[in-house]
Amino acid sequence: MDAALPATPAADAPLTAILDHLQAALAAGAPEVTILALDPDHGAGCYAGEPLTVDGVAGRHRPWRVWVELADRLELRLGTPRPAAGPLIAVRFSRRAPTPALPRDPRERYGATSDFARASKLEEPGFVLDFADAVARAGLTADARVLVLGVNRGDELALLQRAVPGLSGSRMTGIDHSPSALAIARARFPDATLLEADLAHLDRLGLGAFDLIVAIATLQSPGIDDRAVLRALTQHHLADDAAIILGIPNGRYRDGELSHGARMKNFAQPELGLVVKDLAFYRKYLQQHRMQVYVTGHHELLVTGVRRARPEP
Repeated sequence: MDAALPATPAADAPLTAILDHLQAALAAGAPEVTILALDPDHGAGCYAGEPLTVDGVAGRHRPWRVWVELADRLELRLGTPRPAAGPLIAVRFSRRAPTPALPRDPRERYGATSDFARASKLEEPGFVLDFADAVARAGLTADARVLVLGVNRGDELALLQRAVPGLSGSRMTGIDHSPSALAIARARFPDATLLEADLAHLDRLGLGAFDLIVAIATLQSPGIDDRAVLRALTQHHLADDAAIILGIPNGRYRDGELSHGARMKNFAQPELGLVVKDLAFYRKYLQQHRMQVYVTGHHELLVTGVRRARPEP
């Protein structure tokens, strides 16, 4: 197998040579590939790929971000670097495990025993920071009423209480169709109102109006008419002075790691057509309902619409 591969790139090789070597090794079935590179700590202030000589060893500076992105785009696991000779480190890439099969019961696709349940939004720094910013734009007070669609185990409820001091569980309502996920959420937030229901029938629940509605990676779920749900929320469940936060997935988990970009079958790299289409629709629709709209985020794109009550004449 090794004889068919391009020569292992030197530390001063261009990124294209490294990419060719990795792709050839993967095509040949190699379980792990190691690249020797300059320790990024030696190149503070340098740009990616900038030539650098350290202790007589010629190389190119590459910040850790470059190796992380390269592994992510090739859907590889990036191992912890190991010290090599002198200023060099061994950067290790290995294959990720296949995606597990989905549960047969569609209600439990995101249930307590699913692979999805192992991922915690509370451990994704981008989401925690972006969600906090979005909630801040809503300008909530401790007595606000909040509705979370696709509440699952309640991670968004935890972040809402963190972002709005004094917000009580009794002011929060969550809806999901997974009984097992709701059981976890009820244990975490015993005062919250947590309902097992279909989003297509919100009119049957007697929900009333809310100061903030949150739907993270929910309206894109199979079987949901996101346009119809958004219309129902905006027209019947938003207070006059209210906000809405819609999350559009722009990434996916594989083998425990979150990768950037929406992936489609038969596409080697992310294809953003559907994401852009949803973003454009949500933004235009919310603006038509006199909301100021913000689009933020990375792995989870957040569309935040904020509507301020009109002053009395």
